[in-house]
Amino acid sequence: MKKIQMVDLKSQYDKIATTVNASIQEVLDTNTYINGPQVHQFQKSLEDYLEIKHVIPCANGTDALQIAMMGLGLKPGDEVITADFTFAATVEVIALLQLTPVLVDVDMHDMNISIEKIKQAITSKTKAIVPVHLFGRAANMDAIMELAAAHNLFVIEDNAQAIGADFISTIGTKSKVGTIGHVGATSFFPSKNLGCYGDGGAIFTNDDALAHTIRGIVNHGMYERYHHDVVGVNSRLDSIQAGVLNAKLPLLDEYNQARREAAAKYNTALSGHTKIVTPAFDINENNHVFHQYVLRIINADRDGLMKHLLDKGIPCAIYYPIPLHSQKAYTDSRYKEVDFPVTNQLVNEVIALPMHTELEDEQIQFITDSILEFLK
Repeated sequence: MKKIQMVDLKSQYDKIATTVNASIQEVLDTNTYINGPQVHQFQKSLEDYLEIKHVIPCANGTDALQIAMMGLGLKPGDEVITADFTFAATVEVIALLQLTPVLVDVDMHDMNISIEKIKQAITSKTKAIVPVHLFGRAANMDAIMELAAAHNLFVIEDNAQAIGADFISTIGTKSKVGTIGHVGATSFFPSKNLGCYGDGGAIFTNDDALAHTIRGIVNHGMYERYHHDVVGVNSRLDSIQAGVLNAKLPLLDEYNQARREAAAKYNTALSGHTKIVTPAFDINENNHVFHQYVLRIINADRDGLMKHLLDKGIPCAIYYPIPLHSQKAYTDSRYKEVDFPVTNQLVNEVIALPMHTELEDEQIQFITDSILEFLK
């Protein structure tokens, strides 16, 4: 059996090496390292794939979130509601812009932001909601957009983990996540479902005026060279990374389907065990693209299981071991432990298993057998 990787980027690269290498060589041959043809090609291809008017590439996913908030004109002190159970980048950019983060609990069934908790958190100072499509699962965008409309709030989708996933509304319309709110942001970090070979990110919107503002912000506030019309940053996707993404984007749906099929095999082997809660999803739907495959281990030794797997050469991880409200950088007297029962439970139960496009049946069998061996 091949060595198990948490993310097997080498095997993925081997299958597309010719295309990737040709894209990179084109950049080297033309010396167009910043805003070259590969970047423009990727921008247009991603706009077509997402069926959105504007994709603005940038340097990384964290920048994408920050620039989206800058583009919306949020001001210091404005309150921004987001999930307590996610990676720190989501709250980090809120704090960097001197906005006021308002962390709320998540729902147990999908680990995404709780609609009821959003309702309870809205005040006269609230200006935006940032749902995170956690682990690749689409959040409840119908309810979030309804709340936003009722309270005149912006919605900034953190789509760093769910590129290519669909959200199917209650009336049956289907949209790619990241394109439903006022603006969306994603990351192309190498381990993402659509990843480059360095850092990269993008911002999505259908708003022409907002797109214009953001295009200036990513390039030092310039629309014309040396004319700085808005306060900006230096955040551009380099041409080599765009070349890699051009090679991978046509395969994104195939990659996501491979992840769903691996998740279904995990579920078949592990569902029904009294100490395991597997992620719920429909193999025929595309609302979960499994950036991570995350189990909950209940009434059992989750940390002991992790050690058992690592001892057997099976990589695994805890996403996320510390809630944001408990992180030193984001502690605040407004937060009470009683307000985060689900998050506080999840951090003690979750464990992420290897998940990528190259998982083999033999590997999945070994992983699941090892889990059942420990939990027998």
